[in-house]
Formats: sequence, structure tokens, C-alpha cells
Amino acid sequence: MNNIPLPFRIGHGYDLHRLQPGGNLLLGGVLVSDQISPIAHSDGDVVLHALVDALLGAMGWGDIGEHFPDTESRWKGAASRVFVETVYGRVREAGYELVNLDVTLLVEKPKIKPFKPAMLASLREMLGDERMAVNVKAGTNEGCDAIGRGEAIAAHAVVMLKKT
Repeated sequence: MNNIPLPFRIGHGYDLHRLQPGGNLLLGGVLVSDQISPIAHSDGDVVLHALVDALLGAMGWGDIGEHFPDTESRWKGAASRVFVETVYGRVREAGYELVNLDVTLLVEKPKIKPFKPAMLASLREMLGDERMAVNVKAGTNEGCDAIGRGEAIAAHAVVMLKKT
């Protein structure tokens, strides 16, 4: 069924990481804090991990853990940008292009609003189209659970691909 050349494909991705003091927090390829960092095998950019899972899901190609397993040392500390570029390259080779990307961040701190323009530019640059329809929004969990207590961060990404 995954080989059927559908005119459009939609995918959803999700990622969550616990946070720790110190280090760097990257979101959408942008440094948003040098006071906290994700506990992760790679750089732990939840926006890019959710994007990769959304692209893989749209194509019916499994998930990020299957393609970039945390059991492989070559991915230790890897820039999540590599995951995006690798997977989106495969999507393009399969004859699809990204039409729309919508990201929702769930984070208590830091506040995301000041970083949104840089995140949008970073995502568009990674995906190779400055005019691409990309949206990033953020919310808190209003003090509930690990995200609301500032102990974790999560992201959802939804993509729409079209046959070229």
C-alpha cells in the first residue's frame, strides 16, 4: 500500500525529552537556551524529531528509532538536522514535496515567542524552500505533569506532502 502514488500524504510526529540543567537546548535547529538541555542520544531537538517522524509516517516508512537508533554510536550527539535532511531527501527522491508543516511545542521554559522567527527560517532553510508554509506555535501544560513542571519538553508536527 505504501507504494501507491497518492496525490497527497499526511503525517503526524511526536517527541518528548526530559530536561536537565546545563548544556544547550535546540528547537527547530535554533539555540533557545544554554541553561538546560534534553536528556537524549542525539542533540535531542524535539521539533526536528517530531518532523522526521511526521515525514516518515506520511510515507509509511516507520519511525525515527528505526532509521536512527539510539543503540548506534554514530548517532550519539548527532545533529538532528542530519535526520531531517536525510529523510526529506528520501521523500523528494520518492517524488513528494512538503506543502505544509505545523509544529506545536509544549514547553514551560524558555518562552518560545522570541525564537519563532529564527525557528521558521531554520526549518524553511533545512527543507529548502524559503516560501514554504511553516508554522510554529507553543503552549504550556499549565503546571501539569513533567512538561508543566519544566522537567520535560515535547513537540507535535503535522506535515502534508504532495506528489510532484
